[in-house]
Amino acid sequence: MKPLAGLLKKIIIVAMAVSAMTAPAFAKKISVLYVDGQNNHNWAAMTPFMKAQMEKTGLFKVDVVTSPPRAPRPPRNLSPEQKDKAAQAAEEIRKKFQAKWDAFRPAFKKYDVVVSNYNGEDWPKPVQAAFEKYMKKGGRFIVVHAANNSFPNWLEYNKMIGLGGWGGRTEKHGPYVYYDDAGKVVRNTQPGRGGSHGPQHAFKIITRDTEHPVTKGMPKEWLHAQDELYDSLRGPAESMDILATAYSNKSKRHEPMMMTIKYGKGLIFHTPMGHENGKSLQCVGFIATMNRAAEWLATGKVTQALPKNFPTADQVSLAK
Repeated sequence: MKPLAGLLKKIIIVAMAVSAMTAPAFAKKISVLYVDGQNNHNWAAMTPFMKAQMEKTGLFKVDVVTSPPRAPRPPRNLSPEQKDKAAQAAEEIRKKFQAKWDAFRPAFKKYDVVVSNYNGEDWPKPVQAAFEKYMKKGGRFIVVHAANNSFPNWLEYNKMIGLGGWGGRTEKHGPYVYYDDAGKVVRNTQPGRGGSHGPQHAFKIITRDTEHPVTKGMPKEWLHAQDELYDSLRGPAESMDILATAYSNKSKRHEPMMMTIKYGKGLIFHTPMGHENGKSLQCVGFIATMNRAAEWLATGKVTQALPKNFPTADQVSLAK
């Protein structure tokens, strides 16, 4: 019996080893890459906060890649002699910053989800090409707030984000998309600039798609904390679904606040929420939206329950 018992023990040990080898496939954390480095908002404070909120769930492993800063501009109203010296200094600075940009090569394909908290200079052409390839082959992407201001002249990026603002965007970039009072999606092609907002304030989010994994279980209406309510966003808006809106007292229209966009084999979640003021980022509804969107993009489902202190229709809720 002893040889048989020894054989059974070995079989059990081998089975446990095989199980341990296959288990990580289910336990593996979702890899997320935040891209920041330039923004008209305080990205240096925003990214660490959003990163920490994702990591608190235990579902994500989050990395950050930061672009070079903008090169300083030479002073104005210089004498001819000063201009010569300034030109020499500017050339040295240009070379220094160019070297930094040459080294800026995010490894997009290593990550399940990429999050943009970037609004600045155009990425180098090789980076743009790498990101397009990543997305077309099935990449996953989250666009937050002013990241939809970026790259107005990069056609493929505009297709990815669906709608964008500022940067000279007009009706030439695509229609202004919103909900009318009857609950119908409008694609307004009339001339006009893309991107605007009024004073920061708390506003109601109206859940339009109650069955989508990201919004499932959310109240039909919930109060988002003080934020900039973007309006008049324009873009190709191709293969785009609107999950939630907010009514703008400035535009008098129901503006998209959560969108999903298909691009090639890739998938995008876009939210204009998330200004730098702190309250918008601390909003329990915003945090849950970001975390659920990242999980959905990576896995096709959402296992995270809504927080018990999720905002109500008339009560803001802030994370401590």
